[in-house]
Amino acid sequence: MPSLLKNQFPSVVLPVFFKSPISLAPRYLFLVLDLHFKPQIMGKGPGLYTEIGKKARDLLYRDYQGDHKFTITTYSPTGVAITSSGTKKGELLLADVNTQIKRNNITTDVKVDTNSNLSTTITVDEAAPGLKTVLSFKVPDQRSGKLELQYLHDYAGICTSVGLTANPIVNFSGVVGTNVGSIGTDVSFDTKTGNFTKYNAGLSFSNADLIAALTLNDKGDTLTASYYHIVKPLTNTAVGAEVNHSFSTNENTITVGSQHSLDPLTTVKARVNNFGKASALIQHEWRPKSTFTISGEVDTKAVDKSAKFGLALALKP
Repeated sequence: MPSLLKNQFPSVVLPVFFKSPISLAPRYLFLVLDLHFKPQIMGKGPGLYTEIGKKARDLLYRDYQGDHKFTITTYSPTGVAITSSGTKKGELLLADVNTQIKRNNITTDVKVDTNSNLSTTITVDEAAPGLKTVLSFKVPDQRSGKLELQYLHDYAGICTSVGLTANPIVNFSGVVGTNVGSIGTDVSFDTKTGNFTKYNAGLSFSNADLIAALTLNDKGDTLTASYYHIVKPLTNTAVGAEVNHSFSTNENTITVGSQHSLDPLTTVKARVNNFGKASALIQHEWRPKSTFTISGEVDTKAVDKSAKFGLALALKP
């Protein structure tokens, strides 16, 4: 029996010796420790503002697509990672090549795309305890330069960025609290016009198997409530929901979804919204870090329309 379990799910089988109260003969109890499915481990601090509601967004929207995408990553003997990707959107083909170089705590990413844009991002991790510095710019866009600072603390998460122009846009986001409850804000200010271009606010509540979030976006026009719940950690089974209300149009958008791992290498997801759009996907990790994903979407209120299908193949050594 233990050997069958070991072949089906990669695990560690530990024999434990004990004596039976009925017989003096030794007995062995086999403990099977699964290495793939682990319950969610909560971090110490509240994280950054972008992490509020992220678990529900990833469950409901991540990996769903109606395009065909191919990504391959290779590594040179010196550790340089080169990632080439291509996406087919209808009759349009988009491609880019990204080169990543890591030296100690400095990571440099250089990407070239089919529109002749050269994007560069330099990230310095732990320049000081809890501090990350990100410098990014794009050629030939002279207004794309940006300097960003991220700071993580056990009771706070701060991110601020400023454009490297004469009249930059300044962005600030901050979260205070713990890994259980937190509240934060995200604002952007245009120094050229003297106006706030963005002001959002949000709060989050978390425990071992549940995450709930409430955010106010689009300058107070959109209220979003999200919910993420781990039903069964051993099979990565989770459910999630998101409700968006627009005050200007008085329109509600409700999306619910779930995910489940058929085995340690195969995951299925499904979602549906109140407009009748139903989507599903299956993702298989056929080798470590290499995945194949098939997704589809159908409009249940217009079944005469053809369904949308998407394919994604990611290869890593």
